[in-house]
Amino acid sequence: MGLSFVQMQKHTLLLSFQSLGVVFGRLSTAPLYVYGTIPVEEFTSSDSAYQYLSFIFWTLTIVTLLKYAIIVLRADDDGEGGPFALYSLLCRHAKVGLLPNDRNANKVMHYEAGSPFRIKKETRARRAIENNKTSHYLMLLSALFGACMMIGDAVLTPAISVLSASSGLQRSLADMADIFSSSPKEQDLIAEDLNKYVPVPFACAILVCLFTLQHYGTHKIGFMFAPIIIVWLLFIGGVGIHNIVQCEPKIISAISPVYMYRFIRNIDKRSWRSLGSILLCIAGTEAMFADLGHFSRKPLQIVFVSLIYPILILCYAGQAAFISKNYENFEDFNHLSRSVPKLARHVFVVLSLLASVVGSQASLTGSFSIINQCLALGCFPRVKVIHTSDKLNGQVYIPDVNWLLMVLSLCVTIGFHDAVRIGNAAGLAIVSGMLVTSFLMSLVIALYWEKSWLVSLCFLLFFGFVEAIYLSACMLNFHKGAWSLFVFVALSLTIMLAWHYGTMKKYELDLQNKVSTEWLTDYSPGLGVARVPGIGFIFTDIVTGIPAFFSHFITNLPAFHQVLIFVSFKSLPVPHVPPSRRYLIGRVGAKTYKIFRCIVRYGYCDRIRDTDDFEEQIIRSIAEFISQEENDFESLVSPEGRMIVVGKPSPEGNAIIPVQDTCSDVGTTSVANNETPVRRKKKVRFTLPENRPKMNVFVRQELQELIDARESGTAYLLGRSHLTVRQGSSFLKQFLIKTYVVCDQNCRAHPVALNIPHAALVEVGMVYTI
Repeated sequence: MGLSFVQMQKHTLLLSFQSLGVVFGRLSTAPLYVYGTIPVEEFTSSDSAYQYLSFIFWTLTIVTLLKYAIIVLRADDDGEGGPFALYSLLCRHAKVGLLPNDRNANKVMHYEAGSPFRIKKETRARRAIENNKTSHYLMLLSALFGACMMIGDAVLTPAISVLSASSGLQRSLADMADIFSSSPKEQDLIAEDLNKYVPVPFACAILVCLFTLQHYGTHKIGFMFAPIIIVWLLFIGGVGIHNIVQCEPKIISAISPVYMYRFIRNIDKRSWRSLGSILLCIAGTEAMFADLGHFSRKPLQIVFVSLIYPILILCYAGQAAFISKNYENFEDFNHLSRSVPKLARHVFVVLSLLASVVGSQASLTGSFSIINQCLALGCFPRVKVIHTSDKLNGQVYIPDVNWLLMVLSLCVTIGFHDAVRIGNAAGLAIVSGMLVTSFLMSLVIALYWEKSWLVSLCFLLFFGFVEAIYLSACMLNFHKGAWSLFVFVALSLTIMLAWHYGTMKKYELDLQNKVSTEWLTDYSPGLGVARVPGIGFIFTDIVTGIPAFFSHFITNLPAFHQVLIFVSFKSLPVPHVPPSRRYLIGRVGAKTYKIFRCIVRYGYCDRIRDTDDFEEQIIRSIAEFISQEENDFESLVSPEGRMIVVGKPSPEGNAIIPVQDTCSDVGTTSVANNETPVRRKKKVRFTLPENRPKMNVFVRQELQELIDARESGTAYLLGRSHLTVRQGSSFLKQFLIKTYVVCDQNCRAHPVALNIPHAALVEVGMVYTI
């Protein structure tokens, strides 16, 4: 136990260290632009710095510390965070999901005896929400909207972070203008040219480098970036203490809410608008929750409470102390670089550039996690997902999304070339995502934690009120850059809704056009259908009946394989499905037909679809089913009969034994002839175990037939349904379906990502008119 405890502590410390470079970079680099995006006209007296610091302190304390670090991080979905994690909790515990599923097979897939996915006890509120279809769409729309805000934040965060740091570099070079010329006029011209040509091009170059690094994965990036953030935090914390001591020790009194009251008492439209800049102090908080799957709750809480929170308070207090004494002495007094002592200013420039790159990482990893969840739940077009860690399933990288985010971030940087305008859009993305989290979290408190609705309502009203204040301030800046976020969100939300709508419609049509199992088992032999040697895998979305594309195939080519396996992938609203409950195996028709159905259940973080040995796993699962069928090990009732839950087969095998048949071509190792042996891996073969003499003779015979069929070869049949819109349909329906068709035709990933050899794949097209 002692060793286990020590290992757990080491693992926690390791994740805490990595989280500094991935999760908390955004929060740590926010001082680069929080005060800097407030118009200088708003600092009318030294008291203004006190008032803004009071807002910063209480915003960090209420939203980041209390809401997220203490409450929201506890609402993880088996370690996963973000709006879709909250939505998946509601899908399971309130039955509000709108995922495409066959209602006849719903109980079999979700709530069988002993399953960890059963919903909680029935209550009046849960029953009311379950019966209200409008609330289902509202929750899904909220989750999609929150996901779009997270993705939008991943576009804006790199732009504002890097551009702010590049502006600091420009100011540092401008201070050195006297080295290049002694003429004041020429110095002004040099400073003007530096301001024109340095920040944006330099920021673009750094952005390209940042997005190029993403393929290394969270684990390696965390180790590379964490030391930079540690040095950065110690630096800005030291500068903050220096400014407090040298400029205004009394600035600590600004934590009193009295200063917020003074601000509100004299507020006008212009000063209210500046609260949108104050909101940026909590930039990265929502990403902290979204990145929960990359790490875990305990390391994030430890790092934030013990390191990030106190240092940020010291940094903001120090900058406010500097501003209170120098707001009339410098033109750009509100930028962080001005508050840094001259001796350390060049060190600050280098550190800020490095830290700004790190600060963008939290939003990027958060967006990858969110999109991965959307993919599994059928709300995003198919893209290739690369799992960058074998130990933590939540660490993913999506190449297509990464390059798209890079292009959009570059466009924002070049188009606005102004941190203030980008900050207005970023602030709107931050507070909008937080409002979605507050709404979904209030439902989770009532329906999942089963607290009283009064507690849920208090949570929503308290935190929602704080965030609504900042939302109103951000909306005042809509014409000053925030409009760009709405353009991006409208585009991404349209694509998500169209993909979900098209997926739902296609699945409904597959259900309507399916053929009964009797057609295949009873009538097909009478139609002259022949059985050929081998195994045929039929991939279909439906879990009962025969898919229409297969009956279409049989009609035109009256033959199918000796062993037929209908394979269906079903994503459940959970992060992970344990291997012991992953496969549901059953028969279609009598034993003599040798037709099986395999339902593969997986969570939105499982990597079941991109494994190379999937075919072997299915065959071994079928073999386990055949051996367990007589014993009725764990039997379930489905519309087609009995099905058995089969776990992932053990490496040594039970019913059949895998034989790794790896050989090398004939060759020589002669160095003189520069010849080396070429090793070629063959597919896994199977054999019956010799140490099971009590195995039933008929079971042994059927297992041998399965092995012989595998040796004869395998083929894969995949249905490709194409949607068309009926003339006279509504404009909205035509728009959604056409958008879905365009996305489907341009997807970079295949419908079934199992590395199927092209020579063994047969695609059968079906056209549905809606």
